[in-house]
Amino acid sequence: GTGFNPDVLISLTAPKLCAMDFTGKHYVGGRFLSPTLSKKYGVRMPPYIGVSQVMEISETASANGAGGAVDSLEMDYARRLAAKKVEVEHGRGQWESYGDLDTFTPGKFQIKCFNKISTKGLGRFGDEKYDVRPDGISGANAHAILLRSHKLSEEDVPKTCRAIARCGSGVNNIPVARMTELGIPVFNTPGANANAVKELVICGMLLGSRRVVDGINHMKDLGQQGLARERVEKDKALFGGREVMGKTLAVIGLGHIGASTARDASAALGMNIVGYDPGLSIESALKLPREITLVDSIQAACADADYISLNIPYIKGEGGTHGIINGDIIDSCKSDAVFLNFARGELVESEAMKAFLDRGDGRYVTDFPDDLCWDHKNAVVLPHLGASTEEAEDAAASMAADTIKEFLEHGTIKNSVNFPDTALPAKDENTVRFTVVNENHPGLLAGITEAFARSDLNIVQQINHSLGPVAYNVLDIDTTAHDNIVDFKNVQEEITMLEGVLSSRIIYGAPGTGYAKNLGGDYFV
Repeated sequence: GTGFNPDVLISLTAPKLCAMDFTGKHYVGGRFLSPTLSKKYGVRMPPYIGVSQVMEISETASANGAGGAVDSLEMDYARRLAAKKVEVEHGRGQWESYGDLDTFTPGKFQIKCFNKISTKGLGRFGDEKYDVRPDGISGANAHAILLRSHKLSEEDVPKTCRAIARCGSGVNNIPVARMTELGIPVFNTPGANANAVKELVICGMLLGSRRVVDGINHMKDLGQQGLARERVEKDKALFGGREVMGKTLAVIGLGHIGASTARDASAALGMNIVGYDPGLSIESALKLPREITLVDSIQAACADADYISLNIPYIKGEGGTHGIINGDIIDSCKSDAVFLNFARGELVESEAMKAFLDRGDGRYVTDFPDDLCWDHKNAVVLPHLGASTEEAEDAAASMAADTIKEFLEHGTIKNSVNFPDTALPAKDENTVRFTVVNENHPGLLAGITEAFARSDLNIVQQINHSLGPVAYNVLDIDTTAHDNIVDFKNVQEEITMLEGVLSSRIIYGAPGTGYAKNLGGDYFV
């Protein structure tokens, strides 16, 4: 259109490409066509081998009825890119090998959902920058994945995927180690469901104290016999119990759920609290009741407890938490102790728990299946209800969406289970943000910074953090010393193909572009 300066054109080697001007002479209505529309109107896409490629849409498209039907999003998208004066590469080789042309939405991040995700949470993305694909809708070009209980496989994760977020705290259903190898951060939502789980823990404490479930079933049987009114007072002695006030609650694990449980059990129920958590954070410590007694082992916490709440993650392998509540721990407890397991079923050795229930008046209340204890008279086994409230689902989905947005739009990492927390201050308008994921090996950071120096690109601010086998870098690159186009294509390829680098991203205001991966020596961009 009028006033557009072709000299400050940014070009994008992509399935939708920039033109030398917007006069509309060689374009349908002065607009660009996406791959889907190109296919629809019979326009052949050019090979992706150069820079500033021009998609020449001539009489073929017009004759096939494109005209004003082309989505104006393409024009707006190109204008936004032009204003940034940034040149990147996107879509080298055969686009079909990267995803699905028919579901490709230019200028937007595609979010693929598994399971039913709260619409309130998904609404945090908005429509301007995000194309959200609910469960059951194809997301072959997904830039991020949101899920709840779906057991994710590597085949579910396209090469375009930058991040995965679980709407919940546990990530047992995600192959985290493999995602780390692929350079993909996995996020969770710690604390989002804490209140819902805490309320169920307290409910379980009462169920384990008063034989409420047995009483309900008894009254149903009497009702069927027409004897409920006659026996309602006589039979209450069958279901006697005890009060929780003044009793001791041992809380194993003092994270969001454990700390909240300890606080409310103390303040609202008048219980004495004993806690154990070798990794207690300052944030959680500040939430604990002043009267709590902290001990240095699980056995010490459980020894004199009337109720024992398990609030620790399930970790497989040596040094993990599989079967951590074993015979030695259980045998050291009171004979009438009530175990509350709303964390993970695998934390408890079923054989030891069954033996405990057989020999005394102890209880086991859980929302995980147990093959040995499911029908025991002293066990209450519920469906997995911990986070199954509308409020918890909304909170978890909202937190997951916000986390993904911060990562995609700013490169910020928070609440990741496999990447280090990393954040730079907001970037200056004259900088472009560049992120690099690499194996945590000596010398790689130097290789990255030297590549920028060779391209005459100045680093304004940067941060480098590592966690185990992976390192994450965020760098802001100055663009003021460059006239017209700032070319990132070559430096991105050079950095991405360094040995040990897994992926890189250029964050410059164009959703869905600027991502490159090193796939075993092959450059994916």
